[in-house]
Amino acid sequence: MNTNRIGIFDSGIGGLTVASAIRRVLPEESFVYFGDTAHLPYGDKSRALIQGYALRITEFLLHEMHCKAIVIACNTASAAAYEALRDRYRGTVPVINVIDPMVERVIADENIHHVGIIATRTTVASGVYQEKFTRRKPDLKFSALATPLLASMIEEGFYNSNVSHAVLEQYLTDKRLSGIDALVLACTHYPLIKKEITGFLGPHVQVLDSAEVVAAKLRGILEKEKLKTPEKKHEDLFYVSDLTESFAQSTAIFFPDKVTLRKSSLWEQA
Repeated sequence: MNTNRIGIFDSGIGGLTVASAIRRVLPEESFVYFGDTAHLPYGDKSRALIQGYALRITEFLLHEMHCKAIVIACNTASAAAYEALRDRYRGTVPVINVIDPMVERVIADENIHHVGIIATRTTVASGVYQEKFTRRKPDLKFSALATPLLASMIEEGFYNSNVSHAVLEQYLTDKRLSGIDALVLACTHYPLIKKEITGFLGPHVQVLDSAEVVAAKLRGILEKEKLKTPEKKHEDLFYVSDLTESFAQSTAIFFPDKVTLRKSSLWEQA
């Protein structure tokens, strides 16, 4: 048993969808969320710089907040920094990213022969999903489509609306997604439009939410490592590296309960 909190971090506040899924799947656990809003977006940063940010945030979560596990709730940070964090903290705490659990979920499903991937331009250009699918299941067909308007559309509150319907229709009718059995939502913003996407694609296409998959993976790891706590012991905490009114307002889009953001002095100490 370990009653310490789980550490979750993202380049911004989109990773709150992962935190929300973790709360649903593991209601007895507590967490610390860190949104590195001072440095977003990570997509235009170098791999080395992202690794530096991720390492500093992880040190804060482990040494100051005493977290028992780390969840990288960001596709870009997962691609750039996961291996470095995993190797650094191997044997100390489990480190989970948002990419590998989804890849495992897809390749384990014998009903998926052609998977679509929608993500930001940066994630698609990185080729991380494509490389992992090719290496681990060579006969799996995949199609990746950059959907750059979706994240900003969601942050501005334009979802479940005529605007989002029109944008989704433009993207989801792309011929690259023709004939898919499943669609991976490879951005932490996209769970908020999962119902819209499912309604558009119909019941014959599985729509896979990385937040739900990661939460399920975390539960399995905590059980295996005997790190689960039987009942909630702490309040959930929410930190950002740069606090603005717009970020504070946006939390209502990504998290079901009222969130009190705390400004971290992490970078001021650097």
